[in-house]
Amino acid sequence: MNAPADTALFTPSWHAELELAYALDGVTTRPVQRRHRGPLRVQKHLHAEGPQVCQHIIVHPPGGIAGGDRLDICARVGEGAWAQLTSPGAAKWYRAASPAIQEVVLSVEAGATLEWLPQEAIVFSGARAELATHIELAGDARLFYWDMVALGRPAAGERFCDGHFQAQLDIRRDGTLIWHERQRIEGDDRLLDSPIGLAGQPVFATLIATGEIDADLLERCRERPCPPSGTVRGDLTQLPGLLVARCLALEALQARAWLIDLWRLLRPALLGRKALPPRIWST
Repeated sequence: MNAPADTALFTPSWHAELELAYALDGVTTRPVQRRHRGPLRVQKHLHAEGPQVCQHIIVHPPGGIAGGDRLDICARVGEGAWAQLTSPGAAKWYRAASPAIQEVVLSVEAGATLEWLPQEAIVFSGARAELATHIELAGDARLFYWDMVALGRPAAGERFCDGHFQAQLDIRRDGTLIWHERQRIEGDDRLLDSPIGLAGQPVFATLIATGEIDADLLERCRERPCPPSGTVRGDLTQLPGLLVARCLALEALQARAWLIDLWRLLRPALLGRKALPPRIWST
């Protein structure tokens, strides 16, 4: 017997919360708060680069986000501290009859540094993914942020032909909005193939970093070769106090390689520290 049409209203869903905070203790950045509810965790913190940088890997044990799920992540980096947050693998947004929501709130106090470097989000055809990220910077706080999105599953021949992807990103410094962005892409949207949209490339990525680089480094970033596995279209723009980079790619691995390559070049210039990739990126 067929299930009633309104069965989706009663589909089990997860509401997961993660709240993190970091503080500088002498010369060491330490986690001082780690609260979670539902299936959202962090692994044991690491100091792979020495005591100044505290690295945490955010884990979502179910491995995917389904309709009705909600993830809330909040992280605060205290004055003078340095936190680097990443993830162990791709976040998968599954086909669903109702929206799935993720809200991220990041706060970076004066003299502090936050690197927000998650791996890609794969949005299955038929998913209804709605993401919002709010970042508050105080004083001279520094930020290195990226995100990657793959619409559909190109490797499986799946086009993003149903559902929607919606994203919001706001960055403020001392209460003043310095970056405001909205995206909404519907399944089979004309933007997927339009030359003023994704131009047939199902993967797109954004990198935003505070600070400014000189013209020589900007040109080197633009001229470096694309990953050998395929073509990546990308470029950088230097705004007052903010560096923005974007790329389009056929596969998430290509976009990730492009971002990591940029991070290797930019981290020493913007953050004064050699780029040491987290080991989780190689597993």
